[in-house]
Amino acid sequence: MANFALAPDWLAVPVQPNALNPAIWPAHAERTDAGEISIAGVPARALAAEFGTPLYVFDEEDVRSRAIQMRETFEAAFAAIGTTVSVYYAGKAFLSTAVVGWVRDAGLRVDICSGGELAVALAGGAPASELGFHGNNKSVAEIDRAVALGLGTIVIDSSIEIERVAAAAARLGRVQAVRLRVNSGVHAHTHEFLATAHEDQKFGITLADAPAVVAAIRAHDSLDFRGLHCHIGSQIFDAAGFAESAARLLTLQAELLAGGPVPELNLGGGFGIAYTEADSPAAIEDIARGMAAAVGEQCARLGIPVPHIAIEPGRSIVGNAGVTLYEVGTTKQVSVPDAGGADADNTRLYVSVDGGMSDNARPALYGADYTVRVANRASEAPVRLVRVAGKHCESGDIVVDADYLPSDVTPGDLLAVAATGAYCFSLSNNYNYLTRPPVVAVKAGAARLIVRGETEADLLARDLGAAGSTVQETAR
Repeated sequence: MANFALAPDWLAVPVQPNALNPAIWPAHAERTDAGEISIAGVPARALAAEFGTPLYVFDEEDVRSRAIQMRETFEAAFAAIGTTVSVYYAGKAFLSTAVVGWVRDAGLRVDICSGGELAVALAGGAPASELGFHGNNKSVAEIDRAVALGLGTIVIDSSIEIERVAAAAARLGRVQAVRLRVNSGVHAHTHEFLATAHEDQKFGITLADAPAVVAAIRAHDSLDFRGLHCHIGSQIFDAAGFAESAARLLTLQAELLAGGPVPELNLGGGFGIAYTEADSPAAIEDIARGMAAAVGEQCARLGIPVPHIAIEPGRSIVGNAGVTLYEVGTTKQVSVPDAGGADADNTRLYVSVDGGMSDNARPALYGADYTVRVANRASEAPVRLVRVAGKHCESGDIVVDADYLPSDVTPGDLLAVAATGAYCFSLSNNYNYLTRPPVVAVKAGAARLIVRGETEADLLARDLGAAGSTVQETAR
């Protein structure tokens, strides 16, 4: 076996380079007898031929089943300590009207962070009363709209928001339910830019300041204080961080109970998924049991009632259910002199595709790693260390930093990048004026468009200087 000197330590040479690890790929992804990747019975080449590339593909039944599993798992775990659970789907992971329907069918509520996400959630059929509204800088207009709609819960992120929400509710003759976001000080094991419970960051308030802020909330007749909220980060692989955060929050909750009811506790989300063979997140059942045990034990220790619990999973529902298809445009071998020993392979094959950081910004933002496979065929050729690059005019435009592909990968091949269901569409952009890709749902051998891809005409429609120009659309 070749010694690939440029490979990162965590990346193992695959024993079966055509295999699709079920922990990483959608539940209904498989190789056909002809060697092609098929998702929910729809072959990759058929998808590319009908919808073009790049293309986001979602295994609909996989999303639905993960949502149901999430709700049932947490309900069972917390029922064992005598309480109930509300599961909010974190819409920032991926939001469309179709997905809103899928998670609502599974019994989930929806978590939103902006007026735009509110509009999508409502258009997808979610009742305003089942929405939670996050954000560190909700506009006055967004707050007014949310209160007027009878939004389920608004998460207060700063003292300034107390007055804004209270004023809107009083003006409209409503009593608005609110939670208070606090920073528990628990630092999840994650990328620094993804960690959201540090004391020195933009979200929430400190535990020390919380009693005074809660008193300010309770001073308004137009506000109904429901409880605390905390989010400790993303890509969290076990229950330890949640357990410690819950212990700190419940200690604060015990103090707050002296001034009035605190019926709920929102422990956030951030449950991790496998993007590569090196990732080993705990089973969601283990995380749920660990969180429930921590809550039950701390409530017993403090002598307080176990509150109603809320959680906010997103990535763990849609992440592995999504795949992005690309077409290979060029390949280029690069050698790094003196890398490794005399017997080491010091080369890397750059494989450039027709998308990039406009459809997946996570590698550039977070150094995120992904798994890639040739999708249109299987190959018995020896593997090569590859770096899948995008087509943008940016050296950081990398889709997959390091993986192994057959050495015969060639222009015209289709590549499938796994676990792109979360935060890829959400972060998509028009860098270099690339159009954002369409989104397709596949189920039982059929594919349907759930989000139309952009055209060049769409891009120019917002450019007022181009009002008199003639634009030829590129159908997607």
